[in-house]
Amino acid sequence: MVFSSLSFIFVFLPVFLVLYYIFPAKSRNLLLFLGSLVFYSIGDPNCLVLILCSITVNFFIGRGLERFEGRDFERKLLLVLSLLYNFGFLMFFKYTNFFIENINALLRIVHIPWRFYTWNITLPLGISFYTFQIASYVIDVYLGKIKADRSFVSLGAYLCMFPQLIAGPIVVYSDIRNALKKRTISISGFDSGLKTFILGLSYKVIIANRIGTLWNEVCTIGYESISTPLAWLGAFAYSMQLYFDFCGYSLMAVGLGEMLGFRMPANFRHPYTARSVTDFWHRWHITLSAWFREYVYIPLGGNRRGKSRTILNLLAVWLLTGFWHGAAWNFILWGLFIFVLQIIEKNLTLKWLNADNIFAKILSHTYMVFYILVSWTIFAISDFGELGIYLNRLFPFLIMDTGSAKSLFDLSDCMRLMTDYAPLLIASIIFATEYPERLFARIRNRFIGVAVAFILFWWSVYYLSIGLNNPFLYFRY
Repeated sequence: MVFSSLSFIFVFLPVFLVLYYIFPAKSRNLLLFLGSLVFYSIGDPNCLVLILCSITVNFFIGRGLERFEGRDFERKLLLVLSLLYNFGFLMFFKYTNFFIENINALLRIVHIPWRFYTWNITLPLGISFYTFQIASYVIDVYLGKIKADRSFVSLGAYLCMFPQLIAGPIVVYSDIRNALKKRTISISGFDSGLKTFILGLSYKVIIANRIGTLWNEVCTIGYESISTPLAWLGAFAYSMQLYFDFCGYSLMAVGLGEMLGFRMPANFRHPYTARSVTDFWHRWHITLSAWFREYVYIPLGGNRRGKSRTILNLLAVWLLTGFWHGAAWNFILWGLFIFVLQIIEKNLTLKWLNADNIFAKILSHTYMVFYILVSWTIFAISDFGELGIYLNRLFPFLIMDTGSAKSLFDLSDCMRLMTDYAPLLIASIIFATEYPERLFARIRNRFIGVAVAFILFWWSVYYLSIGLNNPFLYFRY
């Protein structure tokens, strides 16, 4: 079940909210836990036992870490066992076939006739997200930053909370531990959360799903058959689809959390208006960046051990970030691409990109357009052969041939699709800035704000009713 579905909007959510509001406060964690398990089982019932085992194992490990206070060996052993358990399952389900395929490729290169069979493994929904959440909980208990939760139901409600279970945002336990014990639900909170949910729903259904069809058309034509202008237009369409898809989901999650009495962290802050790659990753998938900074970069030494060590630490972070997104080499290449640009920025160009003059602003935003479109192209295309073709279409002058030279000047296919999708292309640019949300924030509690939310909601429902819906892109990661 996804948030942008009629069954969720008109069946699951209303029934759950009615029960949640009429239940006594002390029973709401249990209802949230059970309701979230029902939500998860609708999407992936076969892996329900996996998430229940994760809660059980880490609940007792958290309690054990406190019981062995002052006994370093036992505590370290429990921490290692927890990390091996949590990341072991993530590695098994997400990366087993990746390693098998690469071992087989290596065997072919050295002409060894032996081959390993790949396994029929289905990636459990949300495992990348809830693994990071429960790992952060155990690490923080080990470090003494938080106390272990003494309630299995409370920890289960934290890990399984359906607003952010499938695709984030990644919520660390310390962010909501007080709300798990005592939270306030109110009409104003419901109203605010509902409007945030509607805004996210409209991003997903009205913009992301529809502009995604432009990217689908480019893929259907075939990368070898598209012109250079259309290649850039396709990259733009995918970039906007990815942003409004994931930002929309995150806004819906934040809105649902607010309706339930939780304040979830924002996951996006208009990243396409950033003026550097460094700034971009302070704005995009903020909770993932914060997780890697807190649990990888800083423990490795951060920037406290000299320039060379800082570079190695950043390399580790971006290799892991790329690999977290998917079991394919294009994600690792994508992470390395970001790493190289960040190193260049930190050592050479960042102060020029951030300069407060019109020339620097134009230059930095132009640079970011190229970064965004090229990086998401690398992210989108997992086959290196296909990726090479697409990059050649983006930059035909790098490997010039007859077809590429012709494509550089062919505007016919691009102009047709630009004309068809012009309103969406313009809307995506406008809504990727901060101004529409800033305007909505000013009017959201007025009559006109209610009217706008009402129109956006039923507009989204209309598109859902006629079948214009796509799965959330980040469900794959």
